[in-house]
Amino acid sequence: MRGKLVLAGLILSFSGVAASAQTSASVPIGKDLYCTGTITSEAVPTDSYVITGEGSNYKITFTDGDYVYLNKGASAGVKVGDEFSVIRKVVDPTEEDWSKWQSEIIRKLGTWWEDEGRVRVVVTRPDTSIAQVENSCNYVQRGDVILPFKERPAPPLKPAAGFDRFAPSSGKATAMVMIGKAFQVELGTNDVFFVNLGAEQGVRVGDYFRIFRYTGTEHETAYQTRRFAFDAASNDTIYGRVYGFGSSPKKWKWDNTPREVIGEGVVLRTGPNSATVLTTFSLREFFVGDYVEIE
Repeated sequence: MRGKLVLAGLILSFSGVAASAQTSASVPIGKDLYCTGTITSEAVPTDSYVITGEGSNYKITFTDGDYVYLNKGASAGVKVGDEFSVIRKVVDPTEEDWSKWQSEIIRKLGTWWEDEGRVRVVVTRPDTSIAQVENSCNYVQRGDVILPFKERPAPPLKPAAGFDRFAPSSGKATAMVMIGKAFQVELGTNDVFFVNLGAEQGVRVGDYFRIFRYTGTEHETAYQTRRFAFDAASNDTIYGRVYGFGSSPKKWKWDNTPREVIGEGVVLRTGPNSATVLTTFSLREFFVGDYVEIE
């Protein structure tokens, strides 16, 4: 009898651990919160930066546990224990558009800043400081900009079981998937991407975007036979010419057929006209040039 009680206690204990794990997983993890980046038209001060780091005679990048030297010290108010976020301006070296208008729209959104990590000051000098890299998203390098570290809100995550793949339009503001983190053009669950809708349009951290695609649109670089979604035709006038796999007797288009709802994501950061979104669920891959709407 005593053995049964002990076993029951262990089961309850493990159940409590599992419930606790589920609760702790109901918000984005630290990497998602602090390694996302942002595109913003707001001015970012660039007068504080990483000079170099320990071992710079043989390495040019610095990661977790490494020591880096900052260009601000005690005379600028820096103290031991101060924490700084490390960011870097991102520029697409190719500007090859995956979808129509992509580069032009991104330029209008502002400057793309990539999160590189967080450092903590361990020694101060009058005009410089020594800091240790506490967390690196990728790596820290010379010239990276530093800003006083600020906690970011962790919005609650919705369970994937509630996803509606046939959801009608919400009637709220829509935008486009402009680019993924690290220049991704194909995205899925847990990927981060940026859209051209932000705080000035009422978007807030914690808002959810529904990701969708208009049937038959051809805005992406990926090759598609013209009107393949409707006719499998070899041109605009002759239907059903691809091995006889059928065609629609009426010329349907993207604006009068059901759209494809692919996934959803939560807003982690906002700029004046952009938002950083974490994909929380996707049925399959989606691409730059696909659309989102506020749920």
